[in-house]
Amino acid sequence: MRSFALAVVAATLGLSACLGLSACSSSTHGDGSASQTPTHSATGTPSHSASRTTPPPSSSTPPPTSTAQTVLAAMTENERIGQLFMVDCPTTSVADATVTAIKTYHVGSVILDGTSQAGLAATQAVTAGLRALAPHGVGLFISTDQEGGLVQRLQGSGFDQIPSAVDQGAVDPAQLRAEAAGWGAQLRAAGVNVNLAPVLDTVPAGFGPNPPIGDLDREYGHDPATVTSHGIAVAQGMLQAHVDPTVKHFPGLGRVTGNTDTTSGVTDDVTTRHDPYLAPFGAAVRDGFPFVMMSTAIYTKIDPNNPAAFSPTIVTSMLRGDLGFRGVIVSDDLGNAAQVSNYSIGARAVKFLDAGGTMVLTVDATQAAAMTAAVAAKAQSDPAFRAKIDQDALLVLQAKQARGLL
Repeated sequence: MRSFALAVVAATLGLSACLGLSACSSSTHGDGSASQTPTHSATGTPSHSASRTTPPPSSSTPPPTSTAQTVLAAMTENERIGQLFMVDCPTTSVADATVTAIKTYHVGSVILDGTSQAGLAATQAVTAGLRALAPHGVGLFISTDQEGGLVQRLQGSGFDQIPSAVDQGAVDPAQLRAEAAGWGAQLRAAGVNVNLAPVLDTVPAGFGPNPPIGDLDREYGHDPATVTSHGIAVAQGMLQAHVDPTVKHFPGLGRVTGNTDTTSGVTDDVTTRHDPYLAPFGAAVRDGFPFVMMSTAIYTKIDPNNPAAFSPTIVTSMLRGDLGFRGVIVSDDLGNAAQVSNYSIGARAVKFLDAGGTMVLTVDATQAAAMTAAVAAKAQSDPAFRAKIDQDALLVLQAKQARGLL
């Protein structure tokens, strides 16, 4: 079950082997973690002979070059930037804006957006059309929100009607994992390789209105232990079906009273940096799941000045540092979400990546031009930011390599 996730983690630890690119840093990763330098040869401990005639293995044996590194080295800067974006495509057809985003702006990931009753075969035709747009040798991540209940984007013939997370929380975790593997197999058959689920937000019992999660029955339970056991089971089932799960929305939307998609100024005044409600996310990181999605709410007890997705404290210090996550960090929607509407389109992408994020998600594919241009401009003027862009692109390519997309 963990082979894919371990491959991503192992590859990510090698980010500081910089491929000979001038933009790379030789001492730290873009997330601030120390680089990993081999100190032993593949055959064991270096010899301590007084008449050594060869240099130590650490200097004579360069690290192997992965497929992801080879692909990255052949990419232009704009192609690398494109790998850091996920844009929308309708669930029932391939939109012109999506085509332009992939072909012109090199966007490497797509979210099937909007609920469809067309069924598995029709969805398969859409994903086949998307795959045909991708550059040779670098496939697309194609995602959707297939949680269950009121949030199940792909429906109709060939797709089970998935119960809500609240109902899933009443099922034995072992059984739930098996059922999730079946739902994942349906996604895989339809050409979807990333599920933007499970939700690991915990809504306390008796909390009151919670528009983004509780009001839609998207929580697995009302305590972190239940959310952990059942959310992890769903994620494991997805991986079993060779679909990458995305745990969300770090550091949690279970204690807010507004929906960041439709309301600005959404604030959590409760969550702390080492809050017990972070336990489900910690468990997901320890289990090696490959994607985490960031919330855009403001957490006043952690960083009162920035939405979580734009906060280096939350993205880098907490998720990368405290929890040790080394996979792909995806934003919640930065396109149409009211929560970020007071930022320019380009600034949304730059601020997320600068805070430590990896992949910008927008449900408005027409924004690809402005977002990629802003990131390119920042990279040209800021060598450290450019180095992070290259490292992020490698991280995405490593995830694609692990999923068989290179």
